[in-house]
Amino acid sequence: MWFRQKKKPELQDGEERSVHVPAGMWMKCESCGQIMFAQIVIENNHVCPKCNYHFRISARQRCEGLFDEGRYEEFDEAVSPTDPLKFKDQKRYQDRLVQYQGQVGSQDAVLNARGTMGGMPVVIACMEYAFMGGSMGSVVGEKLTRAAEEALRTRAPLIVISCSGGARMQESVYSLMQMGKISAAIGRLREAGVPYISVMTDPTTGGVTASFAMLGDVNIAEPKALIGFAGPRVIEQTIRQKLPEGFQRSEFLIEKGFLDLVIHRNQMRETLVRLLALFTGKTPAP
Repeated sequence: MWFRQKKKPELQDGEERSVHVPAGMWMKCESCGQIMFAQIVIENNHVCPKCNYHFRISARQRCEGLFDEGRYEEFDEAVSPTDPLKFKDQKRYQDRLVQYQGQVGSQDAVLNARGTMGGMPVVIACMEYAFMGGSMGSVVGEKLTRAAEEALRTRAPLIVISCSGGARMQESVYSLMQMGKISAAIGRLREAGVPYISVMTDPTTGGVTASFAMLGDVNIAEPKALIGFAGPRVIEQTIRQKLPEGFQRSEFLIEKGFLDLVIHRNQMRETLVRLLALFTGKTPAP
């Protein structure tokens, strides 16, 4: 024969042959445990094709999926947090901020953007869970307020996409003050007749739920999103009772009248465009 196949060396007793799998090729669903090609999940808007579990995605991924052609203009991106209380637990708060800023590539846990959806001008403020659990500190409060003010100035509808563990403990009362600050800005939108749509994703909890997340003209949630003030484990330990099945999940909340819509991520942009057209009286671009 003109070629000779090279034999693999025999394995010795107790030796295992390793197989190289490229990193990131496979992923496991956190809900049903299904292992699948990562590319299949990505093409399905980061939703498990078996059980419809919605994986968390970044603020930039959300904006790219919502704005026309994925194009938008970010604003107020340079607003940076400080450490007024000189807070320290296992490490200094200032050091944590630097760490997350390097990992996430943004100054804090919210992205403000302007652009169009269906050809209609819109302002979107999207929270970033990868930055300290999307916690609401002074900068998050300031940027959400500025997003509302930009919507008021341009009379463009405001969409806020929440994904947060609540108020940021490292900023104590400064963080809690943001609840009233953002709510007041939303109130000014309502007085001026500028639409505000709130989209809640997994999780939306604490001071975020107790303020602006529930103040939308329309309150929308992704399927199975955890939405509430205190977490279910804290409630069970407090009242010493077992909570109902699915408690604080989107489907439970819409049944009790806390939400207006529960929308699959694949239909979110289409739904928001229809709502914008309804609020503004404009015909969406094809």
